[in-house]
Amino acid sequence: MSQLRKRQSDKMGRRAEIWAAVVLRLKGYQILRRNYRVPVGEIDLIVRRGKTLAFIEVKYRAQARAAQAAVGVTQWQRIERAASTFVGTHPRLQDKLWRFDVMACAPRTWPKHIEDAWRPR
Repeated sequence: MSQLRKRQSDKMGRRAEIWAAVVLRLKGYQILRRNYRVPVGEIDLIVRRGKTLAFIEVKYRAQARAAQAAVGVTQWQRIERAASTFVGTHPRLQDKLWRFDVMACAPRTWPKHIEDAWRPR
């Protein structure tokens, strides 16, 4: 991938994350963190609504279906490890129910929020 294409892709990904955060706020979620990174993994958005704590992976693709399918098991496991680290450092969140979601973004479409997209085994 060329440097220009990589920069354009990163820019679209950041825009998708902003758009996803706006949509989640409209749905009543409180944004706790954006772009949470630790050595064991990273999470695009960490949100809370009521007793639910959701760890959101935002994917931007040319088509929403492709965005939905873009997260593999290995990536989910890294997200899960990062989620454990985050909750471990925030004792007030330890009683919350965890969920792993996807926000599938594509051009000229409303982001699709897929709740409970992955469940740890």
